[in-house]
Amino acid sequence: MGEAYIVAAARTAGGRKGGRVSGWHPADLGGEILNALLDRTGADPAIVDDVIMGCVTQAGQQGFNVARNAVLASRLPESVPATSVDRQCGSSQQALHFAAQAVMSGTMDVVIASGVESMSRVPMGLSTALPAKNGFGIPKSPRVEERYPGVEFSQFTGAEMIAVKYGLSKDELDLFGYDSQVKAAAATKAGAFDQEIVAIEVTLADGTTAIHKVDEGIRFDASLDAIRNVKLIADGGRLTAATSSQICDGASGVMVVNERGLKALGVAPLARVHHISVLGADPVIMLEAPIPATKRALDRAGMKIDDIDLYEVNEAFASVPMAWLKETGADPARLNVNGGAIALGHPLGGSGTKLMSTLIHALAARGKRYGLQTMCEGGGLANVTIIERL
Repeated sequence: MGEAYIVAAARTAGGRKGGRVSGWHPADLGGEILNALLDRTGADPAIVDDVIMGCVTQAGQQGFNVARNAVLASRLPESVPATSVDRQCGSSQQALHFAAQAVMSGTMDVVIASGVESMSRVPMGLSTALPAKNGFGIPKSPRVEERYPGVEFSQFTGAEMIAVKYGLSKDELDLFGYDSQVKAAAATKAGAFDQEIVAIEVTLADGTTAIHKVDEGIRFDASLDAIRNVKLIADGGRLTAATSSQICDGASGVMVVNERGLKALGVAPLARVHHISVLGADPVIMLEAPIPATKRALDRAGMKIDDIDLYEVNEAFASVPMAWLKETGADPARLNVNGGAIALGHPLGGSGTKLMSTLIHALAARGKRYGLQTMCEGGGLANVTIIERL
């Protein structure tokens, strides 16, 4: 079995719902990332064997295989194929896993794993918001209902269940949300994201154009008092919009190659894929899967949590990474060091390779070796990726 190397990693700066990035068609936004990866490696576009693109809401402008449309919107030739992947929030992390498996097997040498989500243009849940006549548009089948009677499979409910199960108070959740904003603001001011962000031209409300290269969701003036006063999502709950990931428009991607691909490109790798795995868990609490998935991944990799220098655990809700910290015994100082989705946004299918781009660059900036990425995914799933910076 061969190795899988990441030779380029990039993302757009996130855009708020209806904000600066909302003017971009998702296929064009995805195509912009594909072009950026070509630019960063100097790769001949024809050398790319496949494009695997994560996208959760594959409807409307993100329908009809958005990955293929992104290829057609890029400099890649028509001969480059593409497929769209949905593993919910882990869609582009799964795209990375598929890409790694392809090059490790030797069936392909150069694969782009990427993700895109325009939550402004294609609202979350659109693909299931269809007429319910004869059951059409309802994802929960009669057999699933029989197995889980009366369960709505809500991520919001799951996030609250985790907060209760792991004894996370509202004050603790609020502090985590505040810290995410502070870290993201500090990272931005220090230029920590400069190497990973692909600047794009956007049209503003007044018709003028600007270069978008700063995550729009960051609140540089965040205060703990203001966060504490945000309305609860559910009566009697503990989570608020300030302790949940932001709706976001964005795209991201990585180029993955094997030894033959390295030689063909003539570039040095940024990182080696050390471990990939995915695990299913309880679909009712839903968002807890990163905990057992991380434990199993470390066991299979022959590692301990302290062997990992940096962790990226997606901040879908503050309760998820906080519970993960409690159960894994991980060092909080190594977690989401440049902030997370609470501040930076969560463009659903685009978040997997977005977090990987941040992880690779954060390891390089600190001269560290191993990084671990995981995220909760709808249906009670979690991917885990461990990389070694080279």
